[in-house]
Amino acid sequence: MADPQIDPAGNTQQFKAFAQRQQEEEAAAQRSPALLISGIIVGAIAVAAIIYLLVIR
Repeated sequence: MADPQIDPAGNTQQFKAFAQRQQEEEAAAQRSPALLISGIIVGAIAVAAIIYLLVIR
């Protein structure tokens, strides 16, 4: 059976965990464009290196 008493500390901990998770997701969303741009640059350099090795040599 469920305990009829409500644990306010438990509810507070759950809320803090929920709020912290939202902040982490927002921070990750803000970092994503920088990671995307750097990934595109690294990919372009890799493709250029492969073309250089296959065509020019």
